[in-house]
Amino acid sequence: MKLRFVWVGKTRNASVKELIIQYLERVNKFGRVEIVELRDRTDVGSSIRAIIEKEGKDILSRTAADGFIVALDERGHELDSRSLARFIEKQRVAGTKQITFVIGGHAGLSEEVKERADFVLALSRMTFTHELARALLFEQVYRAFTIIHDLPYQK
Repeated sequence: MKLRFVWVGKTRNASVKELIIQYLERVNKFGRVEIVELRDRTDVGSSIRAIIEKEGKDILSRTAADGFIVALDERGHELDSRSLARFIEKQRVAGTKQITFVIGGHAGLSEEVKERADFVLALSRMTFTHELARALLFEQVYRAFTIIHDLPYQK
């Protein structure tokens, strides 16, 4: 199964970027991984609503053919690590060829993206920077695979 991560903006914080790279390399051992970085849409002005809508259109244009989309939003479903592992394994067993995880920009995701998503996931009820959310998501996906394969990382 392929894992695809689509997010808005580059990871500028060097420490967070290094953490993402470390977990990307670890997750890569369990299957193909692709990261798609979309540009920040500050070119539409300073209106948060306009930025969210434009970024949402960009996300939807890059995920139109994707089979199963998980959008990250603080109001989504909270899963513990074992539940996330069961969720990923259930998709694999069901024949899902690709899971696409979507993280919005600093202003969040458009309602259109959340409506298109097959599942809306909350990492926590707390709000994280979109850069930190990327690292946390990668860590949890890696942890899920170690749980699925009964490897010692999760213990």
